[in-house]
Amino acid sequence: MKLSDPFKILSPNERWAPSQSQMDAFKNAYEKLLPPLVYKIRLAVAKWRDEGYQGATETSKSLLNFWFNQEHLIGPNKFSFFFSQREAIESIIYLYEIAKAKDKYELMRFDSSQRVSTGMFDENWTRYVIKMATGAGKTKVMGLTLVWSYFHKLYESDSPLSKDFLVIAPNIIVLNRLRKDFDGLKMFFEEPFFPDNGYNDKDWKNDFQLTLHIQDDLKPITESGNIFLTNIHRVFFNEEPEQNFETTFLGVKPKPDADTSKGLDLGKVMRSDKIKDLVVLNDEAHHIHDSSLAWFKSIEDISNKLKLKNGNGISLQADYSATPKHNNGAIFVQTICDYPLVEAIKQNVVKSPVLPDEASRQKIQEKDSSDFVERYRDYIHLGYLEWEQQYEELKNHKTPILFIMTMSTKEADQAAAFLESNYPSMKNSVLTIHTNNSGEIKETASSKKDKEELEALRKAADEIDKDHSPYKAVVSVLMLREGWDVRNVTTIVGLRPFGADSKILPEQTIGRGLRKMFSLDMPEKLVVVGTPAFLEFVESLKTEGVEFQYSPMGKGSKGKSPVIVEVDKENPNKDLDALDIPIPQMSPRIYREFKNLEFIDVSKFKNEKVIQKKFNSDELKEIVFNDIDGDFSHKTVFKDTTPDYRNVIAFFTSAILKDSRLVSGFNILYPKVESFIKYQLFTKEVELSDPQTMRNLSEIHPKEILKTTFKKAIDELTITDKGTAEVKNFISLKLTKPKVAENQPFLVPKKSVFNKIIGDNPFELELSSFCESRFSDVVSFAKNTFGEGGVNFSIEYQKENGNIASFFPDFFIKTSPSTFYILETKGREDLDDLRKIQRLATWCKDINTAQKEYTYTPVYVKQEKWDDVKSDLKSFNDVLKLFGLKDLKTLLTKDEAKRILKKGADVSNFGDPVEWQKKDRTERKIIGL
Repeated sequence: MKLSDPFKILSPNERWAPSQSQMDAFKNAYEKLLPPLVYKIRLAVAKWRDEGYQGATETSKSLLNFWFNQEHLIGPNKFSFFFSQREAIESIIYLYEIAKAKDKYELMRFDSSQRVSTGMFDENWTRYVIKMATGAGKTKVMGLTLVWSYFHKLYESDSPLSKDFLVIAPNIIVLNRLRKDFDGLKMFFEEPFFPDNGYNDKDWKNDFQLTLHIQDDLKPITESGNIFLTNIHRVFFNEEPEQNFETTFLGVKPKPDADTSKGLDLGKVMRSDKIKDLVVLNDEAHHIHDSSLAWFKSIEDISNKLKLKNGNGISLQADYSATPKHNNGAIFVQTICDYPLVEAIKQNVVKSPVLPDEASRQKIQEKDSSDFVERYRDYIHLGYLEWEQQYEELKNHKTPILFIMTMSTKEADQAAAFLESNYPSMKNSVLTIHTNNSGEIKETASSKKDKEELEALRKAADEIDKDHSPYKAVVSVLMLREGWDVRNVTTIVGLRPFGADSKILPEQTIGRGLRKMFSLDMPEKLVVVGTPAFLEFVESLKTEGVEFQYSPMGKGSKGKSPVIVEVDKENPNKDLDALDIPIPQMSPRIYREFKNLEFIDVSKFKNEKVIQKKFNSDELKEIVFNDIDGDFSHKTVFKDTTPDYRNVIAFFTSAILKDSRLVSGFNILYPKVESFIKYQLFTKEVELSDPQTMRNLSEIHPKEILKTTFKKAIDELTITDKGTAEVKNFISLKLTKPKVAENQPFLVPKKSVFNKIIGDNPFELELSSFCESRFSDVVSFAKNTFGEGGVNFSIEYQKENGNIASFFPDFFIKTSPSTFYILETKGREDLDDLRKIQRLATWCKDINTAQKEYTYTPVYVKQEKWDDVKSDLKSFNDVLKLFGLKDLKTLLTKDEAKRILKKGADVSNFGDPVEWQKKDRTERKIIGL
């Protein structure tokens, strides 16, 4: 199971599946390990994805292609949705729009277990359950679902979906977490949830007009769309009270959760004529595990009221949970996609749980005492020691949180008092949360004191995840089942066992600490300690594929700490102003401008023509098509009949559009591809319906010509080089945010604003050491770190395949107050590396033309040549003589140039100072061709 990359598209057969030993542990209870519908849905969705979302509405296609087939930037950083998030929204759209699986009978067609019956579905409206590990980004999938429904209803004339959304949270903690994303619709406008205006001729941003209502704070209900963000208690089903003296003469008592001071009742609004259709988005959906619960009955009642108005009831209910399980452990049968904890850990999307090794466990024990703290002192102390180690490593950047779980409010108070009185660092820094026996917070505040306590808890929930939180420890009765999914929890201490009676699952136990603090490239650990019974309870996750790390813990067991690269402000021996380097921010020079594909004239293509082969009858019986780039993610075999040539041309057209990152233009491009195949691809005109033509098109060579010829033509229309760039700003290296990196070798420099220099490889560290110690003419230098924190300096460039990407040069070097060098190192290079260097040369020329205060010069250091000459290098000036980019001879060896020209690379866009197109003959002569 290769799961290291969370962005990679995985086939259904690459996903986690239980071994026989794991099945044995569950007594072959399939439904407790795998959702029965998921495998067949994955197969269907994978095929649909490979076919370019065939059959979807234009709105759905536009959004899917925008989300997943375009590059996105948030600030200077690239952004992509995880494949698990992609698969979740694709599954929702596929089932709703393509498979029309809107009821239990249609969903049962996807059953792989042969154990699903109609009696397992309680609802009579469309309900899909999304199972995703805590910390894997369920809220983003919720947002994608909302955006899809909204624009589908807006742009598709017969859409059964809605622009009104009931977003349900189980408690105030979860509600406040959701508010961080929903307030001001912040998440939707700051992240790539919908395209810019003009994309596929729609005004997406202008048309996204939703009013946000929170709890009973209702604004006017608008025709353009509404989001009702609320706790479930606000919409609980209210049966008509029986008529008696009290109700007749005194009136009906209001629901305790309704904010009657404003005269509003969200429950009544949901059931009123103002709401004609509705999509329900239900966070932490494991609460609806029984149709007898008020939660289920409330949604059912709203659906019944809607059915009287629109004949259908709720348009769609999408539930999101890491543990959508019944009390007996069976996964909800409505689950349509699954991203289990084992996959999230392997892909570094969440923290990796670490348990004490056997030797560490033997050192601690439960004392024979009736005093709670004395009885469990060893476990609390071990948790504190592990937390203290994390705190010392991270305190300048984050405040790690110690989370202690007890079984009663009395025990929680005792544990909190012990922490504050025995550990000075914990004084006035412990937050105690009292929950009921189900691990839930009572939100009905009947007194002023209760309301004040609830408000204080809300405030604490917002502050616990700040970089410098006022809290260092949280002590909770039993545990919080959800809501405290904060990033800063790094150590969990469980006292006493948790079992089936508590209705809490092991994943919910460690779920409070799974969310990551830092970026994806930084592995993080969640330390879990506790009583033997508690650890045994947690370790039961092994049956679901989770692998635990076991480490020495306690005194003398210091582990590997992360490397934190930050501006060395506390170093009195550094003059940061003298060491600083200004980093220019330039406007993009190369950009994609979508022009009309009608400008493509296939009759003017100067492509190589293929001699049509003749195949015998046996060879014609098997015609195989795979993806145009040779990957086997899509494969069609025709053994008995010749495929319809129109389907084949459509397949190639969609593949060309996808490869060029275009999301529209199929109808324009299709006839051009058809004409090209018929008249231009082969040495003579061919008959498209002829089986010989279809068989020839399944060969590698014709497909490659078809791909590269159209890709070049499309790029010439869409990729534009403005020829100049402007300086937008200069950013000081002194303002760089700290970068937390995995434990690795580093250099402690005197000639850098940073406290450490890390490298992607030993070569970069070696070059850094030369700048630090040997090159006296280097005033200062810095490594270009990127990701969360770091410098994040990048230059856009056009890749060999024609697409635009970002290039992150390796080093900044300063030799005088106004003289700077941008240096790139390289081991083995490819065509894209050469394009990066040419773009760097152009960038330096542009910045030097745009301003005169500083000069920037490109330097390209190849490791092979460096290894040959490094012993003779005395100064950075020596490096410039050997590696400075002055002309083509410096950049390319004879063999490299031959390789480029042999591959037929389009070198016309390499740019100054090379200018291949203008100096083609001269430059060939220079390099000896």
